[in-house]
Amino acid sequence: MSQTTSVPVLPPQVPTRKKPLFKLDNRYIAPAFITCILLAGHLSFGILESYQKTLLAIVTSILLELVLGQVFYRKWVHPASAYITGISVGILVRSLAFWPYALCSAISITSKYVLRVKGRHIWNPSNFGISVMLFLAADTVASLSIQWGNYLWPMLVIWALGSVIIWRLRRFHITGIYVVSFIAFAFLRSWMTGSPWQSEIAPITGPMYQLFIFFMITDPKTTVRSQKGQCLVVFLIAFLEMVMRLRQIVYAPFYALFIVGPIAMLVEIWMDSRRSNPAKLSIAQ
Repeated sequence: MSQTTSVPVLPPQVPTRKKPLFKLDNRYIAPAFITCILLAGHLSFGILESYQKTLLAIVTSILLELVLGQVFYRKWVHPASAYITGISVGILVRSLAFWPYALCSAISITSKYVLRVKGRHIWNPSNFGISVMLFLAADTVASLSIQWGNYLWPMLVIWALGSVIIWRLRRFHITGIYVVSFIAFAFLRSWMTGSPWQSEIAPITGPMYQLFIFFMITDPKTTVRSQKGQCLVVFLIAFLEMVMRLRQIVYAPFYALFIVGPIAMLVEIWMDSRRSNPAKLSIAQ
């Protein structure tokens, strides 16, 4: 009688995926990009008021973010968002004094913790701080308004890099709808005022608008959740900006976002509460 030995069957080995040698955390993408905007703009056209003032804005933002994170949440908050706010203030604010840079950063960061509804802050921090400073301290503070001039390469590089990054973060539709709306309304303004269409479109080529379209209007914390809602909101921002430009309001994009953005957030919060109330009633019954 022959005796057979059974050979154990091993489970098939699942091929292990090789870990990429280098993987960039999404939290660092926006800070890296905004630093590129700063370097390209300043090396090409000297857009910074001074390195010291920009550094003051950045340091104020980061330190206050860390302090308020401990006060409100008892934890160390990641400084990437504060860095973006500080560098935005450093680029966009124009003043002969140092204190507006520190104060604008402080107002911007504080707004994230104080001006909240249902646990959500409703203003983009840098847009809020800059708008407040431009409105309340107009005799001391101005905003960057330099254009790229006839040099298209810096703008094209920033737009190409920014589009790839915003696409990766799945927010390209926000930037795209705003740009298309701005150009359409620029032609409408040209027709209404008789000014050359080139001069109406020109502002969007400036470094101020690079920050506005890639950072302020796409801020995940202060935009509505639905894609259709996001597209509608930026269209309304571009429309209100057009109306303000027709009335010769200099800082129209900042003020348009300051008004439309929070209204959209409050509407969404109200609609969320309306949806949750019937569910609570049915559970109670």
